Amino acid sequence: MTQTQPYGTVLIKADKILDFLSSAPTPQPLHTIAKATEMTNPTTLKILGTLELIGYVTKNDTDKTYVLGSGLVRYANQYLANLDISKIAYPYLKELHDKLDETVHLSIREGDEILYVNKLESMRPIVVTTSRIGYSKPMYASAMGKAILSELPEAEVDAYLERVELKPFTPHTLVTATTLKEELAEIREKELAFDNSEEQIEVFCMGATLSINGKNYGAFSVSMPTYRRTPEKEATVAEAIRTARRGILKELQNVYMYI
Repeated sequence: MTQTQPYGTVLIKADKILDFLSSAPTPQPLHTIAKATEMTNPTTLKILGTLELIGYVTKNDTDKTYVLGSGLVRYANQYLANLDISKIAYPYLKELHDKLDETVHLSIREGDEILYVNKLESMRPIVVTTSRIGYSKPMYASAMGKAILSELPEAEVDAYLERVELKPFTPHTLVTATTLKEELAEIREKELAFDNSEEQIEVFCMGATLSINGKNYGAFSVSMPTYRRTPEKEATVAEAIRTARRGILKELQNVYMYI
């Protein structure tokens, strides 16, 4: 029996590219992608251009390499809800949310950005309007992102700073490598990261990473309006974050003990 040929073979070729990029540990140049997917450079370039246009891949204009983009994930809220880290962390984040009644976020790293995979809204007024599930933001301008950066080896931080332009979102954004590195050192010491109106004005965040055995599984944070920030509130939030983090890491250790 003759096998029916699929309609639109370009989609199959695009899928090959996405599969390859998803398994590649680092950003990949055009010729490597073409060779791995058994396509010519011109064909691969055309498909990559379309994938970049719709956000499925991201191109680094400096070294002409490609990584997966966030476009696919933005259509996958159901998938995000089923991520292991989302399932494992949820009871602890819910307890954190109930205790503080402030907005709690969970994110994972996606390239040089963090991607929000869960959000528990505060019942009280808050000025956070940009955060939502599926939303990405630069790591250097968020508590969760800086927490993840603080765990990277110095060489990886340097490489990140070479790739990423530190653009100001507010007057408080850290926009020099020196100030960012100084803050990363402080985060490593305290095991807590802060975002003091750096991405959005009048919003204060505290965050921590979720890593075991040298592998990062994400980060979480508590966000509040700056007018509710006091030394007493900071101490309460910091202790609550540390408690939640211990619980989540214990669960992660149990789940991934054989990895």
